[in-house]
Amino acid sequence: MNFFNKTSFLSGLLPLSKRWLTATFMVISLVGVNQVVMAGTSPSLVETTADVASMRSAIKHEGQFKRTFVANKASVDQQIAQAITVPMPKDGGGGYTHERHKKNYKLMYDAGMMYQLTNDVNYANYVRDMLLTYADIYPTLPLHPKRKMGKQNPGKLFWQSLNEAMWLVYTSQAYDLILSTLNKQEKEKIEKGLFRPIVKFLSVDSPETFNKVHNHGTWTTAAVGMTGYVLGELEWVEQALYGLDKSGKGGFLIQLDELFSPQGYYNEGPYYQRFALLPFVTFAKAIQTNQPERKIFEYRDGIVLKAIDATIQLSYNKLFFPINDAIKSKGIDTIELVNGVAVAYGLTKNAGLLDIAKQQDQILLTGDGLKVAQALDNKLEQPYQFKSVAFGDGNDGKQGALVIMRQNVSGEQAVLFKPAAQGLGHGHFDKLTWQFYDRGEEIVSDYGAARFLNVEAKYGGRYLPENSTWAKQTIAHNTVVVDEKTHFNGNVKKGNANHPELLFFEKDENITISSASIDSAYKDVSLKRTMALIKLPKENKSFVVDVFEAASKNKHQYDLPVHYKGHLISTNFELDTQLTSLPVLGKENGYQHLWLKAQAQPKSGLSQITWLNDNGRFYTNSSIMDGDSSLIFTQIGANDPLFNLRNENAFINRKTKSKNHTFVNVLETHGEYNPSKEFTIGAVSKVQKLSHKKVKNIDVVAISLEGNKRYLLAFNSAKNVKANQPNTFSFNGSTYQFDGRFKFFEIK
Repeated sequence: MNFFNKTSFLSGLLPLSKRWLTATFMVISLVGVNQVVMAGTSPSLVETTADVASMRSAIKHEGQFKRTFVANKASVDQQIAQAITVPMPKDGGGGYTHERHKKNYKLMYDAGMMYQLTNDVNYANYVRDMLLTYADIYPTLPLHPKRKMGKQNPGKLFWQSLNEAMWLVYTSQAYDLILSTLNKQEKEKIEKGLFRPIVKFLSVDSPETFNKVHNHGTWTTAAVGMTGYVLGELEWVEQALYGLDKSGKGGFLIQLDELFSPQGYYNEGPYYQRFALLPFVTFAKAIQTNQPERKIFEYRDGIVLKAIDATIQLSYNKLFFPINDAIKSKGIDTIELVNGVAVAYGLTKNAGLLDIAKQQDQILLTGDGLKVAQALDNKLEQPYQFKSVAFGDGNDGKQGALVIMRQNVSGEQAVLFKPAAQGLGHGHFDKLTWQFYDRGEEIVSDYGAARFLNVEAKYGGRYLPENSTWAKQTIAHNTVVVDEKTHFNGNVKKGNANHPELLFFEKDENITISSASIDSAYKDVSLKRTMALIKLPKENKSFVVDVFEAASKNKHQYDLPVHYKGHLISTNFELDTQLTSLPVLGKENGYQHLWLKAQAQPKSGLSQITWLNDNGRFYTNSSIMDGDSSLIFTQIGANDPLFNLRNENAFINRKTKSKNHTFVNVLETHGEYNPSKEFTIGAVSKVQKLSHKKVKNIDVVAISLEGNKRYLLAFNSAKNVKANQPNTFSFNGSTYQFDGRFKFFEIK
């Protein structure tokens, strides 16, 4: 795999200076000249001279691209009117120096692009002077004072090297955009004082991060590879692609091989898929521009383009599903996906992508951004098709799956079912969990991550300690907890070594159904869950059917929580409520963060819990109870001295001293509440009876509604069920038949 004969970049490095810069920050005044020059051969990293020519022509004509250019130019002009500020690194995430360096790399990129579009050298001079300032201080920088001590990823400009790599991805592009305006001395100082030291620091000096198959490794290899193209150091490019030793055991290509399933699902989940998308897509564009013969966008059957589309599919109402470590406010309008959609459209001309671009409402000043803008000006967009899909997990697509079920019943609905792999260090111990969305809102919820991103006062913007003690724990999710222990006993390595098995995923016009199992989450317990999203067109109603089986040779306590968004309205059983003081539910594994607010032991039969969501709709969870199980109502917030946790609600169905137990639940959407117009419709559940029967491999869930309306969901949970396989079962003295995996019966 040795494509180049270039000598190693190490021979060109100057020794790092040992002097310490004591000033708080350095300020350099702008050079006030009005000289206008023509660009030479730059840019040639991501954007090309042909792209620039097209963009220069476009800004002469009315349209979205010109309007974006005018707005961005005004913003850049305002910023470069100020003195250049490059502060000494001091603060963690969210602090002044951290945010200033972030702002600097974005400003350098934007100013560089303004130079290319206007030929006004003032923009190039601004970038030059800032780069020269960084070249003065970077060789003097020690490791960041707010770094995580003992960790392998410290930064210099930032508390972690990840942010350093992000800085370099943008700054290498800025340098490329103004390169033609620099003289020999300026180039030499910037490259020897800044780019070569930072590349060495991120690669040779940080082999653990550089060679790691992880989003940190993706950003780092992209940064080094892109800088290699700009500086003509193709050895760096080869190391970025194949690892420091160029063996292929590390580097960008193995990240494409290992981090994505064949369908484009990223192992760490949507939040980090979005985050890693920018270096994956941007470095791929740089490779395409500089080495088109590599056909990088065809690599692994077009995995980069598949990843862009998968990222879109992993959203609901413009927000990403918040599984694993995730900030819940991140959505399709993030710059990473805006860039991805633009690049994908530039390559494919898929009109559905224009629908997403229109929702993003952001036009990029790039060659691909121009293509999107002109297409939107010409109203070429077509509706993007969100689908019910099972994204296989793992590089082979066979390490479980992330299942999305979608339908429309008086609004868009989605079930996210998660029999997926662990997801590396950002994964949660939540095998077989689920979430439900309706009318634009989260109904059955996931906490996401315990983190206040870039809020310095909250742990420097890092993941809070409660991310480990609460958010990652099994009880923080909507899946079975055995004996108040976390899946895999909270061991990440064990979690990564084991995964659920997707038993089936099938759908028809009105039903999507999926089933999965795992035997390794607990030592002697097998877990199996089947979920179905059902639409009743005649009733304009929907249900989520949930059958969760726990089986063991020994007796255990089984807890099945439902974390919900909304206000509790009613129960059909009496509650023993804590009125004057709140006990804590447990001592560890997340239970120490739960206040015990109420509890109940419903009689055998149907129990119902109804809550009202902010979307104005009621939701009722109907459960089959055996008379021995209890229901526990909780609120997050115990053992939280710094008020780091959000006070959210849940109820837990608890079965004690049992070897085998099957939880059967039906979630019903119903009614409407409008306080403004003062009306309430359908606040009471229509479910009057619920039963479950299992004969060999066939499960039958019977749902009776008011008005003598009865339905049966029957499914065969055996492996390898053929589409034409006949199934027969009896229910209430009648015999029923169906072919294949499942059937939904309406009983007359």
